[in-house]
Amino acid sequence: MIPLSPWSGAAVVGRLTGGHRNEVFELRRHGERLVARVSRRTGPALDWELDLLEFLSTHDFIVPTVIPTDDGRRSADGVVVQRWLGGREPTTYDWPAVTDVLHRLHALTGDWPQRPGFAATRDLLTADHGGDVDLTTMPADAVRAVRAAWAGLAGRHTVVHGDPGAPNVRITDRGVGLLDWDEARVDHPDLDLADLPVPALPQARNRTARAAIDAWEAAAGWTREPEYARGRLAELNAHGIPAG
Repeated sequence: MIPLSPWSGAAVVGRLTGGHRNEVFELRRHGERLVARVSRRTGPALDWELDLLEFLSTHDFIVPTVIPTDDGRRSADGVVVQRWLGGREPTTYDWPAVTDVLHRLHALTGDWPQRPGFAATRDLLTADHGGDVDLTTMPADAVRAVRAAWAGLAGRHTVVHGDPGAPNVRITDRGVGLLDWDEARVDHPDLDLADLPVPALPQARNRTARAAIDAWEAAAGWTREPEYARGRLAELNAHGIPAG
């Protein structure tokens, strides 16, 4: 079980599904519903995420709020405790509002520094490592395929959420909330927009970005989620690499 002694009175209610690369738990503390995540990120990479969430909350984004430890730290031994962000998952009619929130995120973070230890897709055209990606573990033909997909992306980079699917979106009475920023980094904004279940990009750009997402998922999961990663690589190879 997770170490919760830095948060006096906090107790685990149960483990939550959906955090496929981290352990996530529902907590109660003095009757308040909370969530705890055991992050595998380095200290600087985790601080980057928490700094980003604080910044976004001051700009009217609905994001998880950190509950500090009893002595004022934002995390302890990789554990982060946050207030429960209530609401429901989006329906078809909610996705335009989600798209607007992502556009606002991208517009606001054009000069945000890269997450420590991470690399954008354009950097990985020549670099081998960054974040969850280690291209040295992949066969040469797979590396060529993912790099060819990433090479199609052109333009400015911003903060991307990295996983804006329905499980990480909450529709609240205040608007659209975004959960689970564990995969956030600085990268091409089309990687967020093409990951939505409704059209948010012109057709050609969407095809290019979808291929880049398949490539990212294959590379990021190659050792941790091998079956999933190889499935995404197969999708990339089946669809071909769109012209940039």
